[in-house]
Order: sequence, then C-alpha cells, then structure tokens
Amino acid sequence: MNTLQLILIGLVALIHIYIVFLEMVLWTKPKGMKIFGLKNKEFAEETKVLAANQGLYNGFLAAGLIWSMVSGKTDVAIFFATCVFIAGIYGAYSTKKNTILFVQSIPALMVLATLLF
Repeated sequence: MNTLQLILIGLVALIHIYIVFLEMVLWTKPKGMKIFGLKNKEFAEETKVLAANQGLYNGFLAAGLIWSMVSGKTDVAIFFATCVFIAGIYGAYSTKKNTILFVQSIPALMVLATLLF
C-alpha cells in the first residue's frame, strides 16, 4: 500500500477509535449525550450497555483497518473499509442523521477509491 492509502486507512481507524471512546466511555457524559442527541441522562443510562456493545463493534472495525496497515494486505483493507462504508450508510438511514455519511461513509469510500482504482 502506498502512503496516501495508509494515511486514509489510518484516518478511518482513528475515527472509529474516537467513536469507540464516545460510545463506551462518554455515552452518559454531557459531551457524549450532546454528540448523539440523547435527550436526558436517564435514557443515556438505560441504553449505555447497548452503546458500549456498539462501541465494541466499532473497535473491531478499527482493529481490522489497523491490521490491514500492519500486514500490508490490501484485501483486508478493502473488506474493512467496505464494512465501514455500509455501516455508515445504514447508520445514516436508520437514524436520519446524514452527518454519519460524512464521518463514516465518505472517508471509507475514499479509502476504497484509492485501493481499487
């Protein structure tokens, strides 16, 4: 993989590490509640286990992207970038928050574009 590909893959991995932190650590804190649009502390507390589980899955995406960088395996990078891209589309659709497209899907699409073309 070339330098641009590694930088973009690293950026997507870092985004997902940040999402892990938001979902697993900050979900019930004011910053996390604001970012995710949670209406009140009670709801945040009731859903924190679900958010942590979701955060764990985002951690697996980050780990897979990092694995692709360390191993230099383009097919691994393509697989995990595709997973991120699809997850972003589904997340934007299911939550009606188009910002997810810009945070997840477009960076992953940039990775895919550099790897496939």
